[in-house]
Amino acid sequence: MINIYQPSLGKEELKAIEEVFNSNWLGKGPKTEEFIKLFSEKLTDFQYYGVSYTNPSPECFLTISSCTEGLFQAIDLYVKEGDEVILPSISFIGAANAIVAKGAIPVFCDVNRRTLNVEVEHIESKITPKTKALIVLHYAGVPCDIEKISELCKEKNIKLIEDNANSPFSRFNVKSTGTFGDIGLWSFDSMKQLVMGDGGMVYCKDTKDAEKLRKLTYLGLESKSGFSNSVDNKWWEFDISSPSRRSITNDIQAAIGIEQLKKIDTQLSKRQLIHDTYTQGLKELDWLDIPLDLPRGIVSSYYMYHIQVKSKKDRDKLAKYLRQRGVYTTFRYYPIHWVDYFKSKDIHLPNTEYAANHTLCIPLHQSLSQKDIFKVIESIIEFK
Repeated sequence: MINIYQPSLGKEELKAIEEVFNSNWLGKGPKTEEFIKLFSEKLTDFQYYGVSYTNPSPECFLTISSCTEGLFQAIDLYVKEGDEVILPSISFIGAANAIVAKGAIPVFCDVNRRTLNVEVEHIESKITPKTKALIVLHYAGVPCDIEKISELCKEKNIKLIEDNANSPFSRFNVKSTGTFGDIGLWSFDSMKQLVMGDGGMVYCKDTKDAEKLRKLTYLGLESKSGFSNSVDNKWWEFDISSPSRRSITNDIQAAIGIEQLKKIDTQLSKRQLIHDTYTQGLKELDWLDIPLDLPRGIVSSYYMYHIQVKSKKDRDKLAKYLRQRGVYTTFRYYPIHWVDYFKSKDIHLPNTEYAANHTLCIPLHQSLSQKDIFKVIESIIEFK
């Protein structure tokens, strides 16, 4: 079976893990701090038509156990019970879960039916006096119009949370996605472009928010570890600012992440090449739509390649046909307003519903062989 997602790991990651084992320090430590520094620096390592952008300092970043946990922490930070939080229905289910876990109200908005990205007009129609936050996703690695969305949030005094799980090194007019909002979140799980087994990164525009989250991701403790606090104090004593969870990463994960960062440019280039090969191979088929060309100034991370079958009845038939031929496909993300727990007869999102009935994501990862790529293309062509 040709997988839709697949990590690329090798001897470099194994050697890095061995070094951590030999250090006898497996928890959160120097490797984690090194990874945070390298990741934040990587976001600045870019020029577009001679224009560069300086991203925030490492003090604005912290690692976290998962991007999902980051969503929960962000909602805890900015939202109260009864508040409304807007998000596209085509989002990761963890975003809606975080909202209802707080006792807040998820308000689902529509998306562009071709890009599956949220647009300003979709958000504006859902804003009420109770709206306190907005969660946006950069679908498939392609940035939404985050500049306009950020301006709208500032105007309406709404906290902007960027779910950057699809788009680790995507850019909108030079600036890295994930750094436009009040909080940005990245995922490093086993299916992403940069993997650590699991784990994530959080960016906070306000360093005070970052400091709060450092405490909240480690049980709300006011003091650092007992060892680092042991010079002048009784290091077994502690206090907490607020009860919270333990949501940190460790140096084993960070060691993998550091090696993955060294490879990320090559891996993203491979993903772009596969994306472009699909486009060339499928663009003449009149019974499906392929992703739109990227506008000037937009840089994608090429997380997914989604096709849209014009005939609704043929989408599911195509998925089964490809699976029978050893090509795995899926649709991301099943609309949350169709999930029974969140379902409401009053919600109608026409673009979202069109996308959910016509879209199929085909294999895209840097380990695909040329043989695999052409098998995917040929299998789709042979369907009709």
